[in-house]
Amino acid sequence: MDTGGTARTLQRIIPSVATSDGAGVKLRRSIGQSPFTRLDPFLLLDEFSSFEAGDYIGGFPAHPHRGFETVTYLIDGHMLHEDHLGHRGDLKSGAVQWMTAGRGIIHSEMPQQEHGRMRGFQLWINLPAREKLKPAAYRDLDPAEIPLVALPGGGSARVIAGTLASEARPVAGPIRGLATEPLYLDVELPAAATFTQAMAVGHNAFVYVFEGGVNVLSADAARSLEAHSAGILGAGDRVELRAGADGAKFLLLAGRPLGEPVVQHGPFVMNTREEIEQAIRDYQSGELTRSAD
Repeated sequence: MDTGGTARTLQRIIPSVATSDGAGVKLRRSIGQSPFTRLDPFLLLDEFSSFEAGDYIGGFPAHPHRGFETVTYLIDGHMLHEDHLGHRGDLKSGAVQWMTAGRGIIHSEMPQQEHGRMRGFQLWINLPAREKLKPAAYRDLDPAEIPLVALPGGGSARVIAGTLASEARPVAGPIRGLATEPLYLDVELPAAATFTQAMAVGHNAFVYVFEGGVNVLSADAARSLEAHSAGILGAGDRVELRAGADGAKFLLLAGRPLGEPVVQHGPFVMNTREEIEQAIRDYQSGELTRSAD
């Protein structure tokens, strides 16, 4: 459909690759599988999904972070977050933890189940240089805090961050006021249903399909995106998507690019090599944890 303005095209597809992290947790990585697959300000997107306890039971024992935000979205399962500051976050199905690592945190994320499905995502979002050394902060979101909006023509959208451009009225998610102005939607569509979302011009955006498939629609093209792939979107003021024959479940993410150098060493993301070396020294000496108190 043509509503004026420019619909974003599907410019690049990044198929996810199977990998493991933590204590052997099996997952699929799309954004961030290499430095060439980042999308400013997004550093990484991992999908994990398994009914087999052996694929997730090892969890993510204590490990450090500095310089960015981690967003854990648990669709199915039960996971406990603990950190050196004494914070505990009990994530159950439908919950989100939005953690700003800032100048330093050491935390663990451990399954609280020995059978059944564990399914969800972890997203890493960069912080601007001026915020990389600010104190760690958290927002644990109960499922009831995340708006669930019925869509015209069927389907639904959960609004984790940013604003859903609903035909009835805009619906804002609980996460707002961040430097990167993130949009984070979890959308489900029945077969052949369409979904249109206004996008901030100049913000980078991508779609990650985790069930079914979608077609990204523009004035002169319709390009398909299948499950377990990230689709990088071009410039424009909206995105138009149509579900395939089996319907679709996907994440739609967008954010204001920072345009700053990214130097990453494992769980540390800074702007220079010198800052990375300082982060490593701070972790090894214990200063990383002391500086966050």
